[in-house]
Amino acid sequence: MAASKHRFILCFDFDGTLIHPEREPVFHPGLGQMIKLLRGQGAAWVINTGRGLSQTIEGLAQHGIYMEPDFIIARESDIYKPGFFSRWTDYGSWNRLARRAQERFAKDHQASLQDIRRMVETQTQASFITAGEGEMGIVGTSDLELDGICAYIDTHARQFPDIGYHRNGIYLRFSHSGYSKGTALSELARLLGLDASVCFAAGDNFNDLSMLDPRHAHMIACPGNAVEPVKQIVHSRGGFIATRFASEGMMEALTHFFGNSPPPAAIF
Repeated sequence: MAASKHRFILCFDFDGTLIHPEREPVFHPGLGQMIKLLRGQGAAWVINTGRGLSQTIEGLAQHGIYMEPDFIIARESDIYKPGFFSRWTDYGSWNRLARRAQERFAKDHQASLQDIRRMVETQTQASFITAGEGEMGIVGTSDLELDGICAYIDTHARQFPDIGYHRNGIYLRFSHSGYSKGTALSELARLLGLDASVCFAAGDNFNDLSMLDPRHAHMIACPGNAVEPVKQIVHSRGGFIATRFASEGMMEALTHFFGNSPPPAAIF
């Protein structure tokens, strides 16, 4: 990779962190101005989301966010950069490696995945979902129910550490544990010649926890609407918990870490 113009990373989850459909405005323009200012000082603006790439791009337009990110991490692991005519392309070899790992994951852990499926179908009211290309997931009927299912999955993960999952509320998708929002953020930082010391990451739900980790970002935050377990973990890791929701909370977080008009040297 060529030398990067970026000096630090601003990495945000999308739904519930950058935007909140039940708030007015859904995305506060003041946050856009703050991001624009920090980009002028060397920040790479990254959206790190469980949405697919096309869903993310559509979501930006839907909510009137016309400032294009520097990078998108889609489906919690795939790293993309914009190309000519705003066509987004794989950045580095990470996406190819992730797809291969996911294919092996589904094959290598058939016994565990079938055991988990039996547990879900016989002991809970949740649904075990399968899709193309070996994708599997679970839809729970409540957070409490999925808490119990996750605890059961974790007993398998202790024996087979690459058994992982992405959880958002009552929805869960299985994945290779080596490919998550956190590891993708660290890979992006590596490609840019940076490290966790200059990474800011913010999110509101369980699937954001992998990037709300000092191994991947030394500056971590969550909005006021984050689920309580995420708030507790962010607090335990020395992060910032905003009082306001979504984009307004992110304005608080950026002010906390970077000040109102920080020089780039302030973060090093």
